[in-house]
Amino acid sequence: MDIRNIQIAIDGPAASGKSTVATIVANKLGYTHIDTGSMYRAITLVALEQEIDINDESNFGFVKDLTFAFIDDRLHMNGRDVSKDIRKHNVSNNVSLVSSYISVRKECVKFQRTIAEREDTVMDGRDIGTVVLPDADFKFFLVASIEKRARRRYEDNLKRGIQSDIEIIKEKIAARDHFDSNRKHSPLKPADDAFIIDTSDLTIEQVVALITKRIRGNV
Repeated sequence: MDIRNIQIAIDGPAASGKSTVATIVANKLGYTHIDTGSMYRAITLVALEQEIDINDESNFGFVKDLTFAFIDDRLHMNGRDVSKDIRKHNVSNNVSLVSSYISVRKECVKFQRTIAEREDTVMDGRDIGTVVLPDADFKFFLVASIEKRARRRYEDNLKRGIQSDIEIIKEKIAARDHFDSNRKHSPLKPADDAFIIDTSDLTIEQVVALITKRIRGNV
């Protein structure tokens, strides 16, 4: 009898710490980490570089010809390491719109599910537990106050050598929360069976400990 691979879904809004936590959890467990948000950022990057009208979903037919690979937790698209370029401001400012397109999401979900079907996987995003992996073995949803998330994004930008204004970051996070939670396809929301963790006053290490303890106690 075939034994299905372990699937762990970690969802949450922007700057809730899900990608950082997912990376560490995957490393601790020896699982593959898939940062789904980076895929939508990569697609947005292509659209901006090609100067297509991102307000028209019909312009995104190119997505089906893209290839993705996560190598040492860095995203490679069509063989190109785009892990740094996808963090640029113009990508961040447009990824919500691009990721709301159902045709784009369908192509990305195909790849995401293929990986999860053949490898033990920790996958983070906004709709993993509800849409991408609805039967995941473990589902977590991370939340945090806008103030804490803005501070994290600001400090992360500093580490990347990117100058930013924390008040503007707050405004953008609030706007993205509203957009992602109210979009027609795959809105941001916790799965009914997700374990919700408020990370506002927790360190990354504490969040990782909570998640790994819960997983190891049930695997």
